[in-house]
Amino acid sequence: MRILWIITFTATLLWSAINPKDQFTWFLEVAPALIGAAVLALTWKKYPLTPLLYVLILIHCLILMVGGHYTYAEVPLFDWISELFGWQRNNYDKVGHLAQGFIPAIIAREIIIRAEAVNGYRWLNLFIISFCLAFSALYELIEWWVAELSGESAAAFLGTQGYVWDTQSDMFMALLGACFALILLSRWHDRQLQKISIEK
Repeated sequence: MRILWIITFTATLLWSAINPKDQFTWFLEVAPALIGAAVLALTWKKYPLTPLLYVLILIHCLILMVGGHYTYAEVPLFDWISELFGWQRNNYDKVGHLAQGFIPAIIAREIIIRAEAVNGYRWLNLFIISFCLAFSALYELIEWWVAELSGESAAAFLGTQGYVWDTQSDMFMALLGACFALILLSRWHDRQLQKISIEK
């Protein structure tokens, strides 16, 4: 599985880096994927994650790379979907922000459970959702700081497309993503965590 992960990540990264729409935007969007891959490479022996989490992290990296290649406002598939449904904007960025809640929710869940940092699932879920909202807010702040430092060149990175409530809707999508992840994947995740515990 590790080899397939590396091949998929590397092939998509190389594709993404070839003639992206905007080089600066590509770097900004792909940087988190590169950082994430480096962290996984450094920890896979000492702190192996569940197979589910490795797959989710890869999916998130692919979303970032596609967004980096085209910019989030110009992903062709979502241009077509926008025309089909009569949307006023390309909503690929909303997929990215949904993932920004969905995947970090399982990352946080795995770390918290394995560290036994929270007692009881009610507190666990509250902490995870709070973490995902805080992470989403931090990302919006980073976007703001980059825009302030870079001026007009960061417009593609922000990807607001003239939508006045873009920041708030981004955070809402992250909240939905975190809630969906906990509802849909918690039992599956628990089974994989049990296997890791038995192997130890």
